[in-house]
Amino acid sequence: MREMEVRKRELQELSKAERFRPSDEVSTFKILKSAKEVLTVSLSTLASAEKEWVAVIPPLVTVFSSLFVIEDDKEFIGRGGRIRFITDITYPYIESIREHLEAGMEVRHFDKYSGVLFFAFDRKICLNAINVTDLKRVSLSEPVSVLWTDDRAYAQYLTSTFELLWQQ
Repeated sequence: MREMEVRKRELQELSKAERFRPSDEVSTFKILKSAKEVLTVSLSTLASAEKEWVAVIPPLVTVFSSLFVIEDDKEFIGRGGRIRFITDITYPYIESIREHLEAGMEVRHFDKYSGVLFFAFDRKICLNAINVTDLKRVSLSEPVSVLWTDDRAYAQYLTSTFELLWQQ
């Protein structure tokens, strides 16, 4: 019993020495639950982006982008921003890919890519799909689970992953 009391006192002393101090660098994490919410948050994030956004996306997302955000993308490029994304460039999506290229975006092919999507804005903010139930149709009401965060370490990780894929 005495040993437990000694340990308790040690822990109490240690906790006094290690006072918790809130940091200015506390990150925010949010789960977006619909395609409409993802679109809304993406547009506001794009509006505040300064330099670049990168993405790895399934090809159907290019159709979604053509329908809802390409004008905002053009405006971002017009402000001096750079947009690069990686997708599977296949026949059904050629027209939407061409539209993105004509808007000034850079695109690279990832053969048969059907994985999750992620976006990173200025290496500061990112969106990463957790669970996208069905990417075979485009619908703003489609339920999704997408992580939004301003955690710089995570954004750097996704951007580094993107750069490795881009070089291949």
